[in-house]
Amino acid sequence: MDKELQQITADASSGRRHADKLIKVYARDGGETWVLVHVEVQGEPEDGFAQRMYTYQYRLRDRYGVDVVSLAVLADTSPGFRPERFRYARWGCELSFAFPMTKLIDWEARWADLEFSENVFALVVMAQIKAKRLDDGEERQRAKVGLIRLLYERGYSRAEIQRLFHIIDWMIQLPRGLERGFLEVVYAIEEEKRMPYINTAERLGMEKGLEQGMEKGLEQGHHLGVADTLRKQIALKFGELPTWADERLSQASDEQLDEWVVKILSAESLEALLGNH
Repeated sequence: MDKELQQITADASSGRRHADKLIKVYARDGGETWVLVHVEVQGEPEDGFAQRMYTYQYRLRDRYGVDVVSLAVLADTSPGFRPERFRYARWGCELSFAFPMTKLIDWEARWADLEFSENVFALVVMAQIKAKRLDDGEERQRAKVGLIRLLYERGYSRAEIQRLFHIIDWMIQLPRGLERGFLEVVYAIEEEKRMPYINTAERLGMEKGLEQGMEKGLEQGHHLGVADTLRKQIALKFGELPTWADERLSQASDEQLDEWVVKILSAESLEALLGNH
């Protein structure tokens, strides 16, 4: 219900007013009771986060007149950032709004549980933690390969493996010089498991960029590979790429593309990432 949510938040007079998702769900028993579930994924600490959660809550409830469940997923690495409640009181008037919160880095202490979990989101959580914690390129590559190997060992369907591969690949970015090595390891894992699921077209443009780099120069090849990878990332996060965004990617410099690759994880909208068109 993203369009409905945009209508609710568009007239806000101050502050950030872009929610991640608004989803309507139905009870299993087929009853007519319904609830709106709002999930807010926060990548960095923010002083006004709890108040913003409350703002979404009352606006949604006011518009639809039904129960609203607000859930916060904190993907940052600051141990002390744990907002769970918004409260104010003045002259006998008091309000307290509490919401469930999960902190992804808390799962570092339960890493073995994530490794053995059958929940597909366990891999996503692991990828997010590694993306936040690791800066060294070779360490990121080793972690990324480990997650891809787990992905192939869990008995997921072809579609699930492809989807999770794309997510893990854009969450854990590698330096240019390590992309080829990562792809070769992926090929080896596929051959070992006899699961040729990630074909050339689905390898996020990296192989294409590397091949064209050999023919036309490594610099040009990298440029094409990054642009193609970014197109895949944008499609996963924001949906089909509009014409104006495709043109902007085609005309961007290497520096601009590299900047967008870094920013896409925290970008709240396509316009916020690439600029207004």
